[in-house]
Amino acid sequence: MRIAVMGDPHGVKVPKSKIGKVDAVLITGDIGKADLARANFFKKIKNSDYEPSKKEERDAFMEVHNSSMDVLKHYSDIAPVYFVFGNVEQHDFEVRKLAQRIGYKLPLFVEKVKKMNSVGIINNRFVNLGGFRVGGLEYFVDTSWVREFKPDDYSKKLKKARRESEKVKKVLNWFGNRIDVLLCHQPPYGVLDKVNFPGVPDNWKGKHAGSKVILDYLKKYQLKYVCCGHIHEGEGKARVGKTEVYNLGSSGNFRILDIK
Repeated sequence: MRIAVMGDPHGVKVPKSKIGKVDAVLITGDIGKADLARANFFKKIKNSDYEPSKKEERDAFMEVHNSSMDVLKHYSDIAPVYFVFGNVEQHDFEVRKLAQRIGYKLPLFVEKVKKMNSVGIINNRFVNLGGFRVGGLEYFVDTSWVREFKPDDYSKKLKKARRESEKVKKVLNWFGNRIDVLLCHQPPYGVLDKVNFPGVPDNWKGKHAGSKVILDYLKKYQLKYVCCGHIHEGEGKARVGKTEVYNLGSSGNFRILDIK
């Protein structure tokens, strides 16, 4: 079996001729182009009083949505696609809340994906691909990230991160050793996760944005592979015990897993 694992596409489509014949395509999240959303995010980080206009929020959402659908259609024409949510994707209930707040009608991403052929969302569940078991983990905010980066509203965000981290621990315990590869968005803590991206706040640079929950899971269960993205500048290969960890980076980077 030959599987293509794509790093965060952010709207970029790798030509079929470059990928070759594969049996499945896995994507680490952040499928759509998010230039507008990223610009708004970092403006807010640098100036807590900044608020984008409702039109700017609509435009940022539509940039992500339209390019996400385009990317998924492209890869599903090559092979069945399985992906997890990164920090760019939104559940439909989140989209409805956004639409109500900004006063624009917005398309529902999950609803549209469910109507696509050969595309599956594997947030917090696993699929068996001819005996090769892929566990998908949706992006979450780990308590380790909050403690490392100390964002505004620290106590509120730490409380939310605790809830999310406990949920993820249950998912990973359920996966246990029943999976061969963990497909997730962020890397394990301390592994290909150091922030050094142009434009980030100076006090972020050099810090680790990975997840200690994921790291603890790997140390316990020693999977074959972990495939992640999120920290684009962390692209590369590392090991955690017996586990090969691949940060696939973004925007056209990918790796072929030949499963025998």
